Parts: sequence; structure tokens; C-alpha cells
Amino acid sequence: MRKLSRRHLLQGVATFAVTGCSQGKSEKNAVTASTTKKSTDEAWAAANEIAANINIPTFPTRTFDIRDFGATANNDSDSSQAINDAIAACAKTGGGKVLVSGGSYLSGPIHLLSNINLHIDEGATIKFKTNPDAYLPAVFTRWEGMEMMGYSPLIYAFEKTNVALTGKGTLDGQAAPTIWWAWKGNKTWGLEGHPSQKESRDQLFAQAEAGEPVEERNYADGHYLRPSFVQPYRCKNVLIEDITIINAPFWLLHPTLCEDVTVRGVHLQSLGPNSDGCDPESCKNVLIENCYFDTGDDCIAIKSGRNNDGRRLAAPCENIIIRNCKMSAGHGGVVIGSEISGGVRNVFAENNEMSSPDLDRGFRIKTNSVRGGVLENLYMRNCTIGEVRDAIVINFNYEEGDAGQFDPTVRNVHIENLKCGHAKRVFQVRGFKRAPISDLYITNVVFERADDPGIIENVDGLHLSDVKINGAPFTL
Repeated sequence: MRKLSRRHLLQGVATFAVTGCSQGKSEKNAVTASTTKKSTDEAWAAANEIAANINIPTFPTRTFDIRDFGATANNDSDSSQAINDAIAACAKTGGGKVLVSGGSYLSGPIHLLSNINLHIDEGATIKFKTNPDAYLPAVFTRWEGMEMMGYSPLIYAFEKTNVALTGKGTLDGQAAPTIWWAWKGNKTWGLEGHPSQKESRDQLFAQAEAGEPVEERNYADGHYLRPSFVQPYRCKNVLIEDITIINAPFWLLHPTLCEDVTVRGVHLQSLGPNSDGCDPESCKNVLIENCYFDTGDDCIAIKSGRNNDGRRLAAPCENIIIRNCKMSAGHGGVVIGSEISGGVRNVFAENNEMSSPDLDRGFRIKTNSVRGGVLENLYMRNCTIGEVRDAIVINFNYEEGDAGQFDPTVRNVHIENLKCGHAKRVFQVRGFKRAPISDLYITNVVFERADDPGIIENVDGLHLSDVKINGAPFTL
């Protein structure tokens, strides 16, 4: 493995040391460039068609106000029953809008039904209880890519059609260092003498790897696996629009095994451990647009199940469009993995802005030979990164590293028209020698200031065109 030194980079070196990579010569590249341009244009046309054909739920005009069912906006009275009663009554008539307005309400878990639009008006807030017992009985859920019976997500829908969460109001999970987040159990978040998730997490991993039935994986009462905030599970036609979500126990938006999902105009802000912004997992046809992320973990992370459970379900995440979003703090802006054993295909990210001293990575793929997965047809264009630690990361040595028998397949990755202001490191691209990354295209990319060019190794078919680092052309 060879690296350019910072001294050489800052002197404007025009070449870059790459190990284990292949690249065609000029005449061949001229043909390849023309063919690639046509194929990428066709891919982006397909992306627009996918977005245009995602089913967005519509609802009858009838409205059910939760106050008519006994909800009280005083932050102290428990409005759980009133909210769920309003949902049940609305569903019984064929569906419509369940309205939350007029102040701040306290609630336990909210379970959506088919044909329900839970609408939180601007100025209204639902604050969620912090007692874990409120999220019992256990429900069928997925935690870090493994199916189990666990605490109910704060807002949950199971096998429903036409569900929505809309409005300019706020959902507040009320998580804090001493509430929910302490279950993480590390030096940053753990409290002395407080139980943590580690034992339960390890036990769940072992059960999933052994293929034990999901109904025998009970991880609610007496365990410490934090629930997702919003989780539609095996749902069709899902809309999450305009809402603000803060202080989440765990992942904020977690659509799982869903089809036709639209996430639009949401404001996601939670800086706790594992506060991923939006994690579509094993979903098909997803549009994420015009959203804002300020999160304690990945802003967007595309997933498809972990290890044996991901391979057992064999449900890839596919046809994902991410556009016009802004990412601030987070472990990564647009991320694929790490629970990616079921594979991913056809991901399109465009016109996104990322920047923060606290943003660790811009575009990131994370997997290993334990996770595996086939990851293909991944496109990013017209994005800007202001300040970031690592700009482009494809890492086959994530977490457990090279410790399994399921080599990942990563192929047909296109990054074009990317501008980065300051990267501490440009590339961290590392395939396996026995299983290299295949066909990586980096086109018209500018890194205005970089402290370290980083590493590229084990890429079969590295295509670089019009790439500049610190004002110097970047070539092989």
C-alpha cells in the first residue's frame, strides 16, 4: 500500500499512487467515456422515472381531532389512548386525517393503521414518554438489521397501506444522556452502574446467526435495545413530510421492507448515539428529498439486513433517490451499509449539500467479509461538500474486518460533478485483492483543499476523468 505524503500533495503533484488498480489507456478510454456518458444519462433518466412513479398516498378529506377523543395539551396528561382512539375511529370510517394541534401533548407509542394521515400542525408537539415500560408489549421489529420482538417504535405501522406522517409540527422523543442514550453503554454515553445494550446485542447477534426463530428473540422488558423513532414495517405507500423530529432514542426514520416511500421536507435533529437520520432498510422505491439532517450518526444510511438475517430474507434495498438534501453533523452524509447483507442496487444521490466540522464522511460504503452483499449501480452527481474528514469512502474492512466467508461485491459506482471545499482526506477506497471493487468512475471532481489524498487499492476498472486536488490534475 502506498500513500502520497502531505508534503507532496501540497506541492501540487499531478499523479497519485494507487495500488492493485487497473485503468485502460487513452484510446480505449475515449470510447469508454462516450459509452459511459450514454449509460449514466440513461441511468439518471431511469431514476427520474422511478421517482415519478412512486405511489404517494391520498386520504379522504374527513378529519378527526385528537382533542375530541380526550387529548389534553398540557405536557403532563397522558394522551396516548386519545391519539390511538382517534386513529382507530378514523380508520373505521375508511381513513382520513388525524389532527394534532393546539399545543404540546404527552404520548406513548402511536400505532398507525391503513389510510391514516397523522398530521401535526405547525406549533403543535407530541412529546414521547421516557419510561421504557410504556413501549410494551413487544412488537415485531428489526434492530441493527436483525429481526426480533422488541420495544415498540415511538411511531409504528405494521403491514399497513397508505400511511402518512405530515405537518410542520414537532415530534420530540425526549431522549437525553440519562434517558435512552445511556443504554449505549460506552465511555461517552454510559452511566456508572447503569445497564447497557452490549449483553443483549451480543445475544441477539448469536441467535440470528444460529437461525433461531424470530418469535424466540425477545428483547423488550429486561433488555436494553433502544427503539427506532418512526418505523413503518412491511408497509406500502408511505409518506413522511415536513415534520421535525428531535431527541430520538435510536434511529429516527426507519422504513423496513416497505414499498413506495416518500420522505420530503423533514427536519431531523438528534445528536445522541446511533441517531441515524433516515435508514431505508430492504425497501423498494424510495424518494428522500428536500430534507435537513443534523444527526449523531449517519444522515442517510441504506441497509438490507445484517449477516445471516439479511441473507435469510434476501431483500435488497433498491431504487433509492436522494436529492436536494442538506447534511450537517453526522458520521456520514450518503452512506450504504453497514447492515447490507441483502444487497443494494440502483441508488441515485444528486444536488445534495454536506458540510460541518462534525461531518465525518461524504459518500461512504461500509461492509466486510462478514456482512457481504452485492452493491451495484450506485450514482452520485452534482453534490457539494464544504468541510469533511473523509470525502469518498468504500471500505471492505468495516468493524469486524476481513473475518468472514462472504466477500462483498461492489460494482458500477459513479461519482460525478462533485465539489469539495476542504477534506482532511480525499479517498479511503479499499477493496479486497481477491474481490476488488469493480468499475469505479470518478468524473469532474474538484477537491479545493486536501490535507491528505488518502488511499485507493484493489479496484478493477478505475476510471478517472477531470479530477483535481489542490488545483493539480489528478491522474495515474
